[in-house]
Parts: sequence; C-alpha cells; structure tokens
Amino acid sequence: MSTFHHRKPLRAKFHDYSGGCYFITICTQKRKHYFGEIDNAQMFLSSIGQYCEQQFETLRMHYPYAKTLSWVIMPNHIHAIIEINGDKKDRLGRTIHTATQWDPLLDNPLPQPLQQTVLGIVVRGLKRDVTLFAKQNNIEFGWQTRYHDHIIRGTYDGNLIAEYIENNIARWEQDCFHNT
Repeated sequence: MSTFHHRKPLRAKFHDYSGGCYFITICTQKRKHYFGEIDNAQMFLSSIGQYCEQQFETLRMHYPYAKTLSWVIMPNHIHAIIEINGDKKDRLGRTIHTATQWDPLLDNPLPQPLQQTVLGIVVRGLKRDVTLFAKQNNIEFGWQTRYHDHIIRGTYDGNLIAEYIENNIARWEQDCFHNT
C-alpha cells in the first residue's frame, strides 16, 4: 500500500475567492533570481521581470473582473494586491464557473474537494503567461508550484499590506527571501 503525503490546504474554507481583495505572493522555483536584481535600493528588472510587470499592467484586459491595486516584482518573488470584482467572464465573454473536483489520489473515505477559484484562475494565467514567455525566448525559468494568499479584511489591513509592498525593495536586505 502506497502512502501519499497530504498537503495542508492553503485556501480558507470559509471563503470562495470569487470577490474581494487579496494579497498574493508567488515565488520562483528554488527562489532563483529570475526577475532581476536589486542594487542600491533600486530594482533592475530582467527581460522576464519586465514581461511580468507588463502582465500586471494589462491584467484587466485578460481578466475584466480582476485588477491589480498594487504590486512589486522582487528578484525571486512577486507580491500583489488583486481585487476580484464584477461580472466573472473570460476573454471570450463566457461566464466563469468555479468547479469542485474530487482528487482520486487522496486515500481518504471522505475526499476533500479541490476548488478552482476565480483568484486561482488569475494566478494560474499569470504564471502560465510568464512561463510561455520564458520558453519562447529560451530563458531558464520556473515557478514554485503553489502561491500564498491573504484575504484583505478592511482598510487598515489593506493599508498595511500596500505599505509593505511599496517599501519591499528598500527593505530587501532584511527580506526573508533575500538569503535563500
């Protein structure tokens, strides 16, 4: 009998991620510095870092129900505040439905549903587009498989996170991802 390692679900069970503001962090594979380097408290983006920035600037074109309120691209990770709002339609105008799937690999008499969330669709699309750009341009690149999110609960919480994003480059020396 094989034993599977069960990962703790990262998404909140009390929220469906179909509306609200979210603070996300996405890391590169092995936290390699694919997006550029910081020198003298200034971020110098690589070509893939520049492309990633373009994706944040044009996010609303691809996902009309989502917009980036703030973001920062660091050498080996990105932070963003993404607001999900409005009519959930894809680029072709089709309504997006979140799907619940059962994972047959879980050795559990009551398997846990895996949900495709609206926020997950946006993050997955961003990761996909940056990865395709890297492949098309023969650039070594990889993402960490998962991402971290935090549901922003009010103005005070949102202001703290926005300030963190705004000052992230200046605090790079103290960042937990700096020496990894």
